[in-house]
Amino acid sequence: MENEVTSKHFIEQMIDKDLAEGVYDTVHTRFPPEPNGYLHIGHAKSILLNYGLAQKYNGKFNMRFDDTNPTKEKVEFVESIKADIEWLGADWEDRLFFASDYFEAMYEAAVKLIKKGKAFVCDLTAEEIRAYRGTLTEPGKESPYRNRSIEENLELFEAMRAGKYADGQKVLRAKIDMASPNINMRDPVIYRVAHISHHNTGDKWCIYPMYDFAHPIEDAIEGITHSICTLEFEDHRPLYDWVVKELEYPVPPRQIEFAKLYLTNVVTGKRYIKKLVEEGIVDGWDDPRLVSIAALRRRGFTPESIRMFVDLCGISKSQSSVDYAMLEYCIREDLKLKRPRLMAVLDPIKLIIDNYPEGQVEYLDAANNLENEDLGSRKIPFCRELYIEREDFMEEPPKKYFRLFPGNEVRLMHAYFVKCESFVKDENGRITEVHCTYDPETKAGSGFTGRKVKGTIHWVPAPCAMTAEVRLYENIIDEEKGVYNEDGSLNLNPNSLTVVEKAYLEPGFEGAKPYDSYQFVRNGFFCVDARDTTEEKLVFNRIVSLKSSFKLPKA
Repeated sequence: MENEVTSKHFIEQMIDKDLAEGVYDTVHTRFPPEPNGYLHIGHAKSILLNYGLAQKYNGKFNMRFDDTNPTKEKVEFVESIKADIEWLGADWEDRLFFASDYFEAMYEAAVKLIKKGKAFVCDLTAEEIRAYRGTLTEPGKESPYRNRSIEENLELFEAMRAGKYADGQKVLRAKIDMASPNINMRDPVIYRVAHISHHNTGDKWCIYPMYDFAHPIEDAIEGITHSICTLEFEDHRPLYDWVVKELEYPVPPRQIEFAKLYLTNVVTGKRYIKKLVEEGIVDGWDDPRLVSIAALRRRGFTPESIRMFVDLCGISKSQSSVDYAMLEYCIREDLKLKRPRLMAVLDPIKLIIDNYPEGQVEYLDAANNLENEDLGSRKIPFCRELYIEREDFMEEPPKKYFRLFPGNEVRLMHAYFVKCESFVKDENGRITEVHCTYDPETKAGSGFTGRKVKGTIHWVPAPCAMTAEVRLYENIIDEEKGVYNEDGSLNLNPNSLTVVEKAYLEPGFEGAKPYDSYQFVRNGFFCVDARDTTEEKLVFNRIVSLKSSFKLPKA
């Protein structure tokens, strides 16, 4: 039992204490994104944490959009977020909510505060409010409108709702303490005038609640027990607690903060991603070079790999950064036993076996994954003309180069030994053909032990090869220079995308459909692109290369 307690992270320990002391008799969590952009890998941590806690304690998990700022929100973002959360496997069942569902309740909550003498209508401009606010070392100054009567405040607030004031002309502020050491408690604005249509409520409202006021009300209405958020909200917790206390909710929720997930050398800021999209540097919020959840899905990452990554990162109060290589490690670990290993040639050169009968085709047996027999086997057509990788032949090889060169013998994977006899160059000196002879006695699986070769190369049968566009990705950020320049602009890697317009694939790829993933022998893991693939053209994204220097840290 003692080991079980110590192995739990701090949020689980706090929940255990709350349940043991009868503060709550159940666990009810939520994920509350603002629909003003696509979710990224950091959000995945929050989604899986909140959903995982609900699962662990046999509780409930809500999906709720904090849509209190219609100036930045779009239905496109709402739909993308829903798709991301479903893909990650977090099931909100029938509990999909919007902050805008509660606008009437929030208005009534504001009226209640006014009637208690805890809120007032203020005519100061945004600049004046900031000036009156004070500093970290100096107290703020009270608004000259702070002591309006309850009756006047009610009348003015109703007039705000009725549309009688322009944007910024009046706000509703909580009346707390202008001398508080926590600036968030210095009479914060809780309602503003904004004459703008809302994606969910249309033109019904021209006043909108501020996030810090709306969020605790949403949690309380939905019966959330543990409102789990990231560390930047720690200073906002006193205001959260003040709102639920003053509004007298019978079972107020508890806010708990944890450290955000930071990945090295990636772009997660919505402002930067939006700029990359608008300038055409990436082809959308789901460009596979980004770490939005939609981008990771399109690139070929799996929900299982994201969950493994989040588990490895752990939950703590300490801010830290995680190497992107750990995310790559997780997808390799997830795919290596699940996906077939097929042959594809990305930079082709033709190999002709001069002594193989013209027109003859034989079918060779090949396991789909040597480490997982359950994936079965396939037949690969073998013939006189093949494609091999250009890097697998050299006219004048260095030492310890064990692939093809004049006079050398290698094994063709799943097939025969071949010996290089000659090669052909074009008028520019570029090698176009390699000519070999094969030894029929050396067929793979035949028990041949007469001699050994040091190199094995993969190939694709030329007459029946499939073709595809293949996209090779590197980090969009120049890792040596870091993410940002001194002026705040991004250090972009000019080689973040290389397009192979015509790669050759073995026929085993027939039937490949969007999001299907494979290991290309010796080249890495690849996924069928879900956006650009058509019936006439296959497009593959490289998910990750096969090898990395990354090692899991020792426990």
